[in-house]
Amino acid sequence: MKFLGYENQNPVSEDSDIQESTQAVYDHMEDIKKAQDTLLSRPHFSVRNQIYAGNVMVFILALVMVVVVVVNNDQVQKKLEFLEFVNDFSGEIQQARRYEKNYFLYGTNLNDAIENIHLAESIFIAESDRFSELLGGEQARQKILDKIGIYEKLLDRLYQGEQKKDIGIHATSFSKNIELQLRDRGKEILTSAQTMMSIEKQSLEKTLSRSRYVHMFSIIGLLIFLAINTSLLVTRIYSTLNRFAAYAKRIAQGDFRPIVPQRKFRDEFTDLAISINDMIREIDAREAILIQTHKLKAVGTLTAGVAHELNNPLNNIMLTIHMLLEDYENLSRKEIIDMLKDVAEETDRSKKIIRNLLDFARESSSKMESLNIANLVQKTIKLLENQIRFSGIVMNCQFADNLPRIQGDVQKLEQVFVNLLLNAVDASKKGGKLQVIGRLGEKGDTVKVSVIDYGHGIPKHILSSVFDPFFTTKEKGKGTGLGLSVSQGIIAKHGGTLTVSSDEGSGSCFTVIFPVIGFSSTEPVIG
Repeated sequence: MKFLGYENQNPVSEDSDIQESTQAVYDHMEDIKKAQDTLLSRPHFSVRNQIYAGNVMVFILALVMVVVVVVNNDQVQKKLEFLEFVNDFSGEIQQARRYEKNYFLYGTNLNDAIENIHLAESIFIAESDRFSELLGGEQARQKILDKIGIYEKLLDRLYQGEQKKDIGIHATSFSKNIELQLRDRGKEILTSAQTMMSIEKQSLEKTLSRSRYVHMFSIIGLLIFLAINTSLLVTRIYSTLNRFAAYAKRIAQGDFRPIVPQRKFRDEFTDLAISINDMIREIDAREAILIQTHKLKAVGTLTAGVAHELNNPLNNIMLTIHMLLEDYENLSRKEIIDMLKDVAEETDRSKKIIRNLLDFARESSSKMESLNIANLVQKTIKLLENQIRFSGIVMNCQFADNLPRIQGDVQKLEQVFVNLLLNAVDASKKGGKLQVIGRLGEKGDTVKVSVIDYGHGIPKHILSSVFDPFFTTKEKGKGTGLGLSVSQGIIAKHGGTLTVSSDEGSGSCFTVIFPVIGFSSTEPVIG
């Protein structure tokens, strides 16, 4: 296999990477700050205020309903009192008419008729002022009083005639003339009373019907308002809770984008969003520290292998230089040139080894790009080939042809596969076997890379804990317990998943699943 590496070191490029990393952190902090400022800049309308406003509206609606009902009941009460007044008035008029008829038939009860009409007049005068509007105004009231006055005068004429003569005059021509006038006036007064009673009965029925509708529609309106207010409140709370559940799920998957406003106002959930953004800022900062710490540990592990790997070209360079110094006078020009070429090749080999280590160790900003996963894994294996060789492990790497490309950050994905391969080497017996298999997912929308060892395996009771931070089965001082946790976080940020399956005593299989970016790789697969 041809060694993959850069030909030249470029300090300017390294400085640029550091600046990009610093700028990326600064930009992310700025995004969080902008999100916080935007969250706080909106007008305040809290859930508590909405509850208070809803209760105030319910109180106002209930108060309006009570006022309307009270007013309507007052109208009903007034109409009932008016009907009672008209009924009493009409009753006295009817009684006077009966006594009137008795007088003209039998010559009796004239005084009773006069007494009843006086009583009817006193009732009308006493109560009509209260019900002037219901009577039709002052003019209508006066007309009725005039009719009552004429009726009284006619009865008084009969009474005076009775006083002048010893015999009754009820059957005389004098009384007949008055009788006709009394009948007409009595009928008019009674008709007016009955008309008022009929009109007010109809009005009372309408008022009672309106009262029923007011009660019914007021209750229905109040219930509708309560339902709408409750629905808006519940929708506001539950929709926001669902959004925050989605935020929590996104953050758990390693997506640390800050929460931005979704509504035009801020409330209690805004304080929660601000707290979560602060948490994201802290998590992001601590995650960067953890990743770099674990990377430095991996670098330490790699350094031992690289140091041994550098011994070979350095020894060759040293031997060639000594031979050149000792035999320079006796060597031909062609031999000197060949020896210098050997020195140049060994120097170039050393530079490649150091460059690969520096590329892996350097902290730089995340840079997502289209990647051929097979080439990336092969480059990582090349970085570890010395450790693999010294462990006596047989490495078998197989990738399907024309795998789709993935989107990812080269350095972070190299760190993931370094972690997985070093763990596999540690778990394998000397002279054992490791397999790396790359293939297309079942639905064709993912690429799966499995790192398989045939070592001691992972017991079932701790299998679910292998991705927990600081969990390790290695001896004290040989592992931090962060490798798999950090790797899982990196893969989650790439939109993928890292899974494990294992049988105790038979080995383990760690599988990285990446989403594809929609087109096939055109780069050759190294294998």
